[in-house]
Amino acid sequence: MEFKGGLGRLRTGWSSLTIGALLIAVLIALPVISVFSNVFVGGTSGTWSHLADTVLPEFIRNTLILCVGVGLGVSTIGITAAWCTTMLDFPGRRFFQWALVLPLAVPAYVMAYVYTDFLQFVGPLQTWLREVFGWRAGEYWFPDVRSPGGAVAMFMFVLYPYVYLLARTAFLERASGMLEAGRSLGLGPWGCFFRVSLPLARPAVVAGSALALMETLADFGTVSYFGVQTFTTGIYRAWFSLGDRVAAAQLSAALLAFVVLVLVLEHASRGRARFNNTSRQQTIPTPIRLSPLRGLFAAFACFMPLLLGFLLPAGLLLKMALVEGDAQFGARFVGLARNSFVLALVTAALAVLLAVFLGYAARLSRSSLPHALNRVVGLGYAVPGSVIAVGVLIPVTRLDNAIAAWWHDAFGVNPGLMLTGGIAALVYAYLSRFLSVALHTVETSLGKITPSMDDASRSLGLGKWGTLRRVHVPILRGSLLTAGLLVFVDVMKELPATLVMRPFNFDTLATQAHTLASDERLAEASTAALTIVAVGLLPMFIISRQIVRGTRRTVEETEI
Repeated sequence: MEFKGGLGRLRTGWSSLTIGALLIAVLIALPVISVFSNVFVGGTSGTWSHLADTVLPEFIRNTLILCVGVGLGVSTIGITAAWCTTMLDFPGRRFFQWALVLPLAVPAYVMAYVYTDFLQFVGPLQTWLREVFGWRAGEYWFPDVRSPGGAVAMFMFVLYPYVYLLARTAFLERASGMLEAGRSLGLGPWGCFFRVSLPLARPAVVAGSALALMETLADFGTVSYFGVQTFTTGIYRAWFSLGDRVAAAQLSAALLAFVVLVLVLEHASRGRARFNNTSRQQTIPTPIRLSPLRGLFAAFACFMPLLLGFLLPAGLLLKMALVEGDAQFGARFVGLARNSFVLALVTAALAVLLAVFLGYAARLSRSSLPHALNRVVGLGYAVPGSVIAVGVLIPVTRLDNAIAAWWHDAFGVNPGLMLTGGIAALVYAYLSRFLSVALHTVETSLGKITPSMDDASRSLGLGKWGTLRRVHVPILRGSLLTAGLLVFVDVMKELPATLVMRPFNFDTLATQAHTLASDERLAEASTAALTIVAVGLLPMFIISRQIVRGTRRTVEETEI
């Protein structure tokens, strides 16, 4: 293959940007390729057959229970909250518009720790019930939170904001003209909801539910703590307890098949239906003023998800952290926080740089290849962290051993494991999973910059890199900060990949909270867990502010 004009462009017409984007996409997709390459590999010593005969049916059953329960739960809560805050006028409506997204700041495994302490036999709730009613042990029934049903409840109240955000946007964008047409045909409020608004919002609801289901499938901390056997717990056990990388890869492929199934069902649910808004009127309808009693019911319907998903767990965490907290708070805690922040900062910075490169390559290319590569990179967020970890460890460990052997032969010194022995492999796993978060933000912002600005900069003698540095980056500064912040928080919360891949004697806030909670030291785990939640509030406040601004802008346009 010959070059034309140095490294600028190949004879095939591929620019250096396209080649770089191709290399990055291959590296990001390598963990998934590694997992699939081990599906049909032999030599498992009967591990896979043993798993298939014993626990695999339980993995499948529990996974299906979680998917069905979480899908129904987040859809019901998200649609109800979105409809109330969009179409109804009641006390506290403006507060709930932005506050209902706050549960996303609480990791599901943190929610599991908090509610276990609150609902267990010696917890505050059951103790209060026994004192009030004079009950004794065995004289009453109380639901066991450590069960598949308890896990479903944790995921429901943490992940419903995915459906809420998308459904609310759909109701705002498609509501006005369609609702007026429905009312002119004699439909009442409930008829308009079930026969007009809800069918039009179906793609948004399904997309939000799919995001929630992918988060559910990727979870390890919650199901592990509750003792619910799923594919993620099986992967961890196959890798660490059984020491069988092939069995772990095969379980990872099975879990990935569930993720692909969710994506396929999300796409197939649309069929050939079209959900375009053909109305010329692009304003939101005037919210229906409710009577005091109905307004109270609407406020209650919005308050309960917020209470159970954020206010109660955050309050309990704060109380535990202040009253008991981590006995090792001090130098040990500072070290944990430093490890978490270093990993998050390094990953966020690299993710933003790679996202700018990939987004800019797609913007300048006349070929569809960079756009297709960006879609490949975007699939990483749908892959569970445990799968990414297994997919990274298999090839990187081989590379590490090969480098160590070559170094020993060349210099007579064994350097050890240079990649997996440090944070390099862990950062690579984070990038493989969370790069799509930064890429989506950067691509969206780049799409809003008119191409005429590129033409103007080049007419002034700037090349493509000069245009990027002096034109695009200043415009994108806010979006780049948002992208970095989102990746930063995702890395802070990530548990399964960190548990599998962290170097020896290298703990983070997430692993510390998991370790203490697994040892039933829930009060001590609250300090690390509360720090993770506090950091997670930053992007939630940004999203909330955008919701408020978007609503005000739409109202202003309506008044004009």
